[in-house]
Amino acid sequence: MDCKQLNTHLPDVVSAMVGSIEREPGIQHLNRVLLPSRNAIIEALELLRQLMYPGYYGKQSLTSQNVQFRIGELVRELSDVLYEQVRCCLRYRRQIPEKNGQHANGGECDGEAADVVAVFFERLPAVRQLLAKDIQAAFDGDPAAQSTDETIFCYPGVFAITVQRLAHELYNLGTPLMPRIMTEHAHSLTGIDIHPGAKLGERFFIDHGTGVVIGETTEIGNNVKVYQGVTLGALAPAYGQQLRGQKRHPTIQDNVTIYAGATILGGETIIGEGSTIGGNVFITASVAPRNQVSAEQPKLKYRDRRKPGEMVIDFQI
Repeated sequence: MDCKQLNTHLPDVVSAMVGSIEREPGIQHLNRVLLPSRNAIIEALELLRQLMYPGYYGKQSLTSQNVQFRIGELVRELSDVLYEQVRCCLRYRRQIPEKNGQHANGGECDGEAADVVAVFFERLPAVRQLLAKDIQAAFDGDPAAQSTDETIFCYPGVFAITVQRLAHELYNLGTPLMPRIMTEHAHSLTGIDIHPGAKLGERFFIDHGTGVVIGETTEIGNNVKVYQGVTLGALAPAYGQQLRGQKRHPTIQDNVTIYAGATILGGETIIGEGSTIGGNVFITASVAPRNQVSAEQPKLKYRDRRKPGEMVIDFQI
């Protein structure tokens, strides 16, 4: 097939795709209310990160003399972006369509969006206090860290927790879609999946982080440390939507360490204060405080597969 023949074939491709769209309405969004802009929400996240960590991201050379001006710029820009996206999310939830380029009957959503953004801004200083403790926990808990600057700049766990704490505030304010877009953006960049509904205590640290999953109804206490590959999940995901609104993810109490690859499932599962969960364990029942859970020590079985004159050592675990 040459280029001319390919161009002749394109109308058939278009017809086939339109037919597919008509047959599968569940994966198209036609003749419906507008969705929020993922790109705008990600832009807001970048601005929020500058607001949370001034001088680290965005404009450099900030001083105590000019920081107020820069914060004012960021808040003004964020106000516009957040208001428009929250308003769009609220109208999506209530299925308010556009009419002649304007949203119909959207005044109530407009006022609610302004209230949500105002309260969100009011909560940001408290979020920064939590993040300051998370940063210190990351530095204190990792002997490889040279400074807190390094943890802010380089650690994927810090980024994922930052995004989740911001998204959690919007989640608590009843904003649909937007909090999940935020945390899934962090998930795509870090491999760390923290639902915006999860409740995270103070001084939370995720070390390395790749493959960590923390479900919506998870509750995590203070001074908890989690390593890569940990799953805090639901025990019966096959029931799907029947479990919506129920406590289906575990509770992790204060001063718990969970090592790499551990899986802890179930809304009634509580990991008691001060416990240590070893790597690669599978837990579906509660653990009493100040206990250690570990998998059985592997047994090494050596088999001699040497041919005459060769030294080959093979083993299995």
